[in-house]
Amino acid sequence: MVVKEIVKKLTMILPDSLYIRLKYFQHFKKFPNLRNPKTFNEKLQWLKLHDRNPEYTKMVDKYAVREYIKEKIGEEYLIPLLGVWDSFDEIDFDSLPQQFVLKCTHDSGGLVICKDKSKLDIKSARKKINKSLKNNYYWQGREWPYKNVRPRIIAEKYMVDEETKRRTGIECLVDYKFFCFNGEPKIMYYSMDKAEDPRTDFFDMEYNHLKMRMKDPNSDEIPPKPQGFEEMKALARILSANTAHLRVDFYYVNGKIYAGELTFFHCGGFVEVKPPEWGDIMGNWIAL
Repeated sequence: MVVKEIVKKLTMILPDSLYIRLKYFQHFKKFPNLRNPKTFNEKLQWLKLHDRNPEYTKMVDKYAVREYIKEKIGEEYLIPLLGVWDSFDEIDFDSLPQQFVLKCTHDSGGLVICKDKSKLDIKSARKKINKSLKNNYYWQGREWPYKNVRPRIIAEKYMVDEETKRRTGIECLVDYKFFCFNGEPKIMYYSMDKAEDPRTDFFDMEYNHLKMRMKDPNSDEIPPKPQGFEEMKALARILSANTAHLRVDFYYVNGKIYAGELTFFHCGGFVEVKPPEWGDIMGNWIAL
C-alpha cells in the first residue's frame, strides 16, 4: 500500500526508470532486473526505456494507425470510420447511425459502445470521453509511444459477428491478438475481455490450446479456430516487421478480417503470466 501511494503521488515527478521499478514492485512484490532482463514483463520494461522509435507513436494512435495499416496491408482491413473530432461537443450525433463505437485515439479505456442511439446517455458518454481526453496515457505505465499522441475521438462502425453470437449467445466481438516477436507471431490470444464474463485463451500458431493464462480465466470450452486464422497470422507478420515485440489485434466479423489495435506493451508489462514458465519462454523470444 505504501508503494502504491508513493507511485500515485509522484507519478509526474519520478524519472521513467525509477517509476517503472516502483510500479513493477507494486504489482509483483519484487523489482525488475533491467540490466539483464529475462522474463516477458522485464523485457517489456526494458523496451519502454530503450526502444523509442518515433514511428511507434503513429502505430498506437487509433486514428493515425489507419494510414499505417492501409500502407502495410491495404485499406480493406480497416474498420469503417464514421468521423473524427477533437472534442466531444463537436460530434454531430444526428449524422451517426443508430449503432456506433466511440474511441479516444490516445489511451486505453476511452470507449463508448452505442447499440441504440435513442437510448444513449449523452451526459455519461461526455463525462467518460472528456475524462479520457484529459489523460496522457504515458504517465500510467511510462509507455513511451503514447506520450505525444494527439487526443482525439473517432467513431467506428458497430459490428457483430453472427457466428460468435450464435455460438456463445454474446454480442461482444472476439479479439484475436497475435503476440509477435521480432516480426514473427508466436502466440494468439483469443479474447472476449469486453464481455460481462471476460474469458481469454492462448493458442500456438498451429492453433493448439496452451495451458496458460494472464488476467482472465480460460473459456469453459475451447473456442473453434476461425477460418481467417492463417490470413491473420500472415498479416500480423507484416504489421509487426522490424519490431522487437508487438501485439497485433484483429477482428473476424462475418467472414471478413479487420485490423484492430497495435500494442507494444501488453497490460503495460504488469500482468502476471501463469504458469511463470511462460513468462520465461515469451521473454526468451524477445531479442534485445
